[in-house]
Amino acid sequence: MQRLYDFLRRHPTWVDSFWAVVLLGVTLAGGAIDPDYANDMNETAFVVITLALCLSIALRRRMPEKMLMLAAAAGIAQLILDVPRIPADFAMFVVIYTVAANGARWASWFALGGGLCAASLGQLRWTEDDTGSMGNAVLALFLTVPFALAWVLGDSLRTRRAYFAQLEERAARLEKEREAQAKVAVAAERARIARELHDVVAHNVSVMVVQADGAAYVLDAAPDQAKKALETISSTGRQALAEMRRLLGVLRTGEHKEVGEYVPQPDVEQIDDLVEQCRVAGLPVDFTIEGTPRPLPSGVELTAYRIVQEALTNTRKHGGPNTGASVRLVYFDDGLGLLVEDDGKGAPHELYEEGGIDGQGHGLIGMRERVGMVGGTLDAGPRPGGGFRISALLPLKPAH
Repeated sequence: MQRLYDFLRRHPTWVDSFWAVVLLGVTLAGGAIDPDYANDMNETAFVVITLALCLSIALRRRMPEKMLMLAAAAGIAQLILDVPRIPADFAMFVVIYTVAANGARWASWFALGGGLCAASLGQLRWTEDDTGSMGNAVLALFLTVPFALAWVLGDSLRTRRAYFAQLEERAARLEKEREAQAKVAVAAERARIARELHDVVAHNVSVMVVQADGAAYVLDAAPDQAKKALETISSTGRQALAEMRRLLGVLRTGEHKEVGEYVPQPDVEQIDDLVEQCRVAGLPVDFTIEGTPRPLPSGVELTAYRIVQEALTNTRKHGGPNTGASVRLVYFDDGLGLLVEDDGKGAPHELYEEGGIDGQGHGLIGMRERVGMVGGTLDAGPRPGGGFRISALLPLKPAH
């Protein structure tokens, strides 16, 4: 049975043709069975009009506008040639419905106008003498209702189809927008990973270089210190490799993985470990906290950690010998203040802006980008009398 339904849906003209043949048979049979009815009309006109109306049903979905014109012509010929109402006139309802649902807009309005006029014109042409003027008017109005109803049903179907088409188009557009947003999110995540890699490599490699230089210097005179420096290099290298594996692993998992669970997210509490690592590497760092420590948004904590990491890395790179640094965190009611200073000779401000002595890193540009992402402000530049100063204010809520 399902195959039959599928076949009929694929061949609608065959279905319409079947009903056209049925209507043709009913109409011709009615004229043949009732001799008085047949004698009241022109038989040739009767047959031609019947065939035209049945043909309009058979081809109504293939050529709705043309079949509307054919049905209208048949109706006008029926009035002119005085062919009384016949069963084939039912085709007019079907054609009006079809044009209202599937035809051009002009054809739909033409069908409505013709349908509203058809009943009145027919009642005027074939007046019922025994009902009176009022009765004929009421009968004309009653016969107009099926024409109007056929048009309303067809137009409702058209509106419903347009509504569903609009929903499908909107769903397709939203799907494309989601795909575009996903691609943008992936690109942003990869850019963030690149910044994370820069911070990890710059910091840890800087520590390893400083420790390697120190180990080479005291290798003969103080083997214990050299051994301790080598252990620091080893642990720092392992830490850097572990972080790089996690970060690069995100890039290999593709766009459909949840990347957040793989990426390390340092927080403010780990700044103490970062400072201790710098002290072990030979950079004296004074670390102070003001205010009452409390949980902060993850974006703020990560930004604060990376700023301190970048600032201390630049201090080791450009500060020169006998350089000291200080890190100060201040908890405000509405944000977190951050101040990193050093008393080294420093490097030209332009090199910091470019991102390092080779101009290949992120430097202050990366810091400003990170601070901007959380709606904060950053102030960086040389200190009076030497050294460099980085000050940041990170609000708890991004600015709008």
